Amino acid sequence: MPLNLGSSPAAAAKVCAGVRASPQHRGSRHLLLRALDHPSRRVPSLSSSASAGRAAGPAMAAAEAGASVAAEARSTAAGVKQALISLSDKTDLAFLGNGLQSLGFSIISTGGTASSLEAAGVNVTKVEQITNFPEMLDGRVKTLHPSIHGGILARRDQEHHLKALNEHGIGTFDVVVVNLYPFYSKVTSGVISFEDGIENIDIGGPTLIRAAAKNHKDVLVVVDHKDYPALLEYLQGKQDDQQFRRMLAWKAFQHVASYDSAVSEWLWKQSNKGDIFPPSFTVPLSLKSTLRYGENPHQKAAFYGDKSLSLVNADGIATAIQHHGKEMSYNNYLDADAAWNCVSEFENPTCVVVKHTNPCGVASRQDILEAYRLAVKGDPVSAFGGIVAFNTTIDEDLAKEIREFRSPTDGQTRMFYEIVDAPGYTEKGLEILKGKSKTLRILEAKRSGKGMLSLRQVSGGWLAQESDDLTPEDITFTTVSERAPQDNELSDAKFAWLCVKHVKSNAIVIAKNNCMLGMGSGQPNRRESLRIAFRKAGEEAKGAALASDAFFPFAWNDAVEEACQNGIGVIAEPSGSIRDSDAVDCCNKYGVSLLFTGVRHFRH
Repeated sequence: MPLNLGSSPAAAAKVCAGVRASPQHRGSRHLLLRALDHPSRRVPSLSSSASAGRAAGPAMAAAEAGASVAAEARSTAAGVKQALISLSDKTDLAFLGNGLQSLGFSIISTGGTASSLEAAGVNVTKVEQITNFPEMLDGRVKTLHPSIHGGILARRDQEHHLKALNEHGIGTFDVVVVNLYPFYSKVTSGVISFEDGIENIDIGGPTLIRAAAKNHKDVLVVVDHKDYPALLEYLQGKQDDQQFRRMLAWKAFQHVASYDSAVSEWLWKQSNKGDIFPPSFTVPLSLKSTLRYGENPHQKAAFYGDKSLSLVNADGIATAIQHHGKEMSYNNYLDADAAWNCVSEFENPTCVVVKHTNPCGVASRQDILEAYRLAVKGDPVSAFGGIVAFNTTIDEDLAKEIREFRSPTDGQTRMFYEIVDAPGYTEKGLEILKGKSKTLRILEAKRSGKGMLSLRQVSGGWLAQESDDLTPEDITFTTVSERAPQDNELSDAKFAWLCVKHVKSNAIVIAKNNCMLGMGSGQPNRRESLRIAFRKAGEEAKGAALASDAFFPFAWNDAVEEACQNGIGVIAEPSGSIRDSDAVDCCNKYGVSLLFTGVRHFRH
């Protein structure tokens, strides 16, 4: 039953005088609800016991009547279940409040949460009537009080804990329902002052959550409105499921940890502008899906979204919409990410085909249908069963071409793909693509952001680096050979250089007319990668551009001379070898243009 707080001042004074000695108080239980109105109406750190014990004074005048009523309530509420709820996000609050009230809980709350509950027909006790102390410091100090936290943290199996509560007239709480100020959305919604950011840091909320989660054996803590039905169902039952309590406690601590990681990340950036490597940091990950398996069927796997502030609006594959097809696998995510990152580099209409994270076909054309055909033609054997990505909207014509296109190897076999990825689809285009295969995964993604921190796990630690965001427009292609490249050759060299950036080292790309003709990837020596690239390019390599992700350690009787002998027109490489002069001399001998970029593109 809810508490009746309508007693007269005389009755309240009478109860207040004897409440500490009341033997009934020990059986009193509370469910705490804390309201989150506006950051200025906040709940900060724990008050001292001395503050809690004040009996009178100017600051207490406004709360005396409420204190007396609360004392009467404690003395007469033996066995009554009571509750405290503090919500910034008030989704399903009425459902929760009415559900708890129907189960016999009296509800304690503050501010906006209390008003919302009252509007829903739920009887509410104000927190200040429990603490005997008014909120202060513009609401910064409100629930951080022994009368609240003592009732949350007291262990019911420790007699001296209960005795202490009884001596101080403090009742126990069974349920704490809290969510926090929207700090994350505030600091990512646009320009926000440092002072405003600080005011949006929740103090009282995390304190309530941590206290309840620590004492989860006796206190149920809920931080997610999706758990309200499960909470009410649990409270209706007669068994005490400690596993349920532990899961709620885990979720509560994880909720606070993610919140604190956002505050920490924001404060670091505010205090250390330009330094992207803090002494320590936390990455808040949120489970998006459990995958069928990992790289191989015997490995379990899952996909997590990164909630770091730095990745807000970063987009990419993690936020892609899947319109059709089988669920994404571990390898699908890796391949789709590689394809999307590569195709997003190009400004002109472009198609990229990826197999095992390596681009095996890339072509840019104003006619995107032609670009698609050329990209597949670059390595049709590898393209079969691969991922095809576009940086333009897929319309009806392109969708038909993807659905019906036959492999250039025999002109008969319809091309099969695991994934099609694009920034958008027309209604008809999407309908046609869905008809290609029930299993074809159709993804819609936004262009990945730049300037991200790249993380990679090694045994016992993580490597962190800036993302490789350089494009041909960011660097200088310096001619070091006697023969300077023609305009079309320079354009080919830049295209090849942008492609080779996305190929696993050792990487070689041969390209002409904005089309990748062949690539060699992942070989322990650069010469072998070069031979693979030439084998794929065939006769079309004559007069084409060749890009290498790193310098050539040898020139004569090695990769550079072999490239020249195979008819390459221009070579682009970073330079940096002690034998760079040999590469220059070799290119001069064969009349090949040699460009030094000064930028290496290793990809491991």
